[in-house]
Amino acid sequence: MTRSEKQNLKVRILKLAALKSTGSPADLAVRFEISERSVKRIIREIREEGNEIRYSSARRSYVIGEEYQ
Repeated sequence: MTRSEKQNLKVRILKLAALKSTGSPADLAVRFEISERSVKRIIREIREEGNEIRYSSARRSYVIGEEYQ
């Protein structure tokens, strides 16, 4: 995966998280045709870049900001 492809995935994941519609890490892996481990690695990088993104088990989606419930 190139640097620009990874950056594009990060942007798409953040947009989906803002809409609370990412699904589980496995769902994202299928959607983006990458491994679940790659999804988790990208989520970690998003966090390291200063974004507050967490998985909400109640919503079964990644969410951003204070919307963790």
